[in-house]
Amino acid sequence: MELAGKIAALAVAAALCALVVRQHAREVGLVLSLAAGVLILAQALGAAEAVRALMEELGERAGLSPAVLDPVLKTVGIAVLTRVAAEVCRDAKESGIAAFVETAGAVLALYVALPLMRAVLDTVARLL
Repeated sequence: MELAGKIAALAVAAALCALVVRQHAREVGLVLSLAAGVLILAQALGAAEAVRALMEELGERAGLSPAVLDPVLKTVGIAVLTRVAAEVCRDAKESGIAAFVETAGAVLALYVALPLMRAVLDTVARLL
């Protein structure tokens, strides 16, 4: 909870600063927003690592191979990066590029999920 408060405070402070700076230098405001985003993600990195470790532990206990679990984690990472990149593009008034980023993210998510889809298909085939 404490970390969420720090992240919220950082986000609000950065947004207000970027709002003021953008009135005079739009590009500098965008750079300020990107820097704040990097700091926010860095704050959340520890929590993401703990989630990954727990998922690996649960996967081991359930007898799931890394081939099943890794695509899920990679897909979540792609979704987060795609969302951030698309929003930065929209913030820079480049909605067309944002749409391409989102499309590429969807294709990449499907690509990294292929081993999981193959594992499901193999399991279903063995059951039949």
